[in-house]
Amino acid sequence: MAPRASWKGYLKLSLVSCPVRLYPATSSSERISFNQLHKDTHNRINMKPVDPELGLVERSDLVKGYEYEDKKYIIIDDSDLDSIRIESTHTMNIEAFVDEGDVDVIYQDAPYYLAPDGAMAEETFVVLREALRKSGKLAIARLVMTSRERIVTIGARENGMFVCTLRNPNEVRGTGEYFGTIPVGNPDPEMLELAEKLIEQKITKFDPKTYEDRYEAALMQMIREKLKGHKPIIAAAPERGNVINLMDALKASLGQSKPPAKSKSKAAPAQVPAPKPAAKPAARRPAKPVLVEEEKAPASAAKAAIAAVKASAKPTARKKA
Repeated sequence: MAPRASWKGYLKLSLVSCPVRLYPATSSSERISFNQLHKDTHNRINMKPVDPELGLVERSDLVKGYEYEDKKYIIIDDSDLDSIRIESTHTMNIEAFVDEGDVDVIYQDAPYYLAPDGAMAEETFVVLREALRKSGKLAIARLVMTSRERIVTIGARENGMFVCTLRNPNEVRGTGEYFGTIPVGNPDPEMLELAEKLIEQKITKFDPKTYEDRYEAALMQMIREKLKGHKPIIAAAPERGNVINLMDALKASLGQSKPPAKSKSKAAPAQVPAPKPAAKPAARRPAKPVLVEEEKAPASAAKAAIAAVKASAKPTARKKA
């Protein structure tokens, strides 16, 4: 089934334009969701509109109202909304070009993919896409979505374009209320150096596939266990040792973060210095959550655990069998 476009219109740069379609770049349909049921009947609850005077009402009887004073509304119908005609309603007009670094991430909102609407639009679309790619810039444009005008950035991405809606400045809170009391002074140079070394040890190339949603995996494993009729396996939270002071914590972190030796010899592990008895780093290391390990092979791990429980709980039954 072809994806449904969120917006259709024209992409325009000066006198050049082509019909385009805008598609959501993300989806939450794969995430686990719950329905509300009655605790006794387990029937799914229907959310229906209720009028304080009339009781249940049909959704077809609902209208939009703008509260201009307390409990005073002005009715807005579809014809009123249709009467608002501005250029960005059906045209994404490119107004300027900026460097990608100029767009603060706090203003970035929802991502979309932009594609040509039909074969006749492909040639113009490709010209605009490649012009964007070679310039290394992001285009700034406007479009009307969900009854409001949005500022968007447009950039080349693979064979198409990538659009990101931006938040309005009045939607972004200032930092003064949250950061105003944080000290500005320079930290201890030695501790700063240790922190910088810790950062250097953990530098890697970002790959979102390596950062799975561990809570989602644990939630699905619990659901699988309940479907089997077993008690859910609860993943234990990692134990955290008490931090005596920041300097000791930084030094301990550097010791635990040292990369393994490149030598392939079996004697390589012996070269790692043993932890000091006073620090007891081994006791501070968090235990591996049960569910994270089981997610790699949920079926075999769950079956083995169930078999072990049955074997230990019913030894008499086995002798009779």
